Amino acid sequence: MAAFPRPHRRGRAGIALALALAVALAPLVAPGGAEPTAAATYPNPGYVTGSTYTHDPEVVKKPDGTYLLAQTGDNIPLKTSGDRTAWADAGVAFPGGMPWVHGYTNGTNTVWAPDITYANGKYYLYYSASTFGSNNSAIFLATSTSGAPGTWTNQGAIISSTTSNDWNAIDPNLVIDHTGRWWLSFGSFWSGIKMIRLSNVSGLRLDSTFASIAGRGGGAIEAPTIHYRDGYYYLFVSFDRCCQGAASTYRVMVGRATSVTGPYLDRNGVAMTAGGGTEILASHGSIHGPGHQAVLADADADVLFYHYYDDAGASRLGINLLGYSGGWPYVY
Repeated sequence: MAAFPRPHRRGRAGIALALALAVALAPLVAPGGAEPTAAATYPNPGYVTGSTYTHDPEVVKKPDGTYLLAQTGDNIPLKTSGDRTAWADAGVAFPGGMPWVHGYTNGTNTVWAPDITYANGKYYLYYSASTFGSNNSAIFLATSTSGAPGTWTNQGAIISSTTSNDWNAIDPNLVIDHTGRWWLSFGSFWSGIKMIRLSNVSGLRLDSTFASIAGRGGGAIEAPTIHYRDGYYYLFVSFDRCCQGAASTYRVMVGRATSVTGPYLDRNGVAMTAGGGTEILASHGSIHGPGHQAVLADADADVLFYHYYDDAGASRLGINLLGYSGGWPYVY
C-alpha cells in the first residue's frame, strides 16, 4: 500500500554500474571461526576478483561444476566463475530486451532480484518487475537448458500485485522441500513475506495456496531465501534499508521451522510473522549494508552470497561460508 513506500534498491543499478571498476576488496577470510556475538566480530567477505559489481546476487552451481550468477539490472546480467573466486561478465539473459515487463517497469528492461535453480535438466529463472516504492509488481519465470545468454524463454507471469493489495510481488525465491514439492517465497515491505505452491514440472503456480511466513508490521523486510538442512528450513531475510551507499543499514536475519510453510521462529522463540529474526550479518568496518542474501549448498560448505556497499558507495559481491552451532547458522 501507499502507506509503505520506500526508495527501492534496484533503481540504483545503473548508477552502481558506473562504479564497478573502483575495486578495493576486503582480504581473504581464513576458514573457520567462532559464532559472532556482536557486529564487530562479523568476518569480512572472502576474496573475490574480476567482475565484482553486483546487486541482489543469486548463484547456481552448474552440472559441469562452474557457477552461474544472475543479478539485478537491464535484461538480467549474468556472471560466471570456475572457482567461486574469479568472476567474469557473461552477457545478459535477454539481449533482445524484455517488452513483456514494460507494464510494470515504466517501459524499461531493468528487472530485479533474479532467482536461479537447476532442476529437471534445465534452469528456472524467477525475477521481479516493478518500480521504486510501488507494489504494482509481478514475478516472471524464464527457462533455459544451458543458462547461456540469449537462450532463455519467457514463460510468463507467476503472480502479480497491485496497489489494492497489502503485499508486494517481488524478490522471488524457489525452494524445493524435502518431499520434492516446489514453493516460491517472495515479498518486500507492506505485509511481509509470502509463499505460494508451484508445479515441480512447469515451475508455474500450482494452486491457490497463499501463506504469510514473515513480517514486520509494514516495516523493512524483504529478500527471502529458504534453505533446508538437517531437518530444518532456514528462512533468511534482509531487514532495514538498502540502496543508500555506505549509509545502507541492510542486515541478514534468520529463523527456522520444521515445515517449509512455518511457523518460522528466531533463536529467542519469536515468530518471524511478529517481527522476529536472529541477526547473523550486519554492517562492520568498511562493509556497509550486507544483504539480499542467497544460500548455496556446495561441496565444501553452505555458501552465503550477498551484496554490500564499500566506503565509496559501490555495490560489491560478498561471499562467506555458513557454519552451524546448536542448529543455528553463523557466518565465517
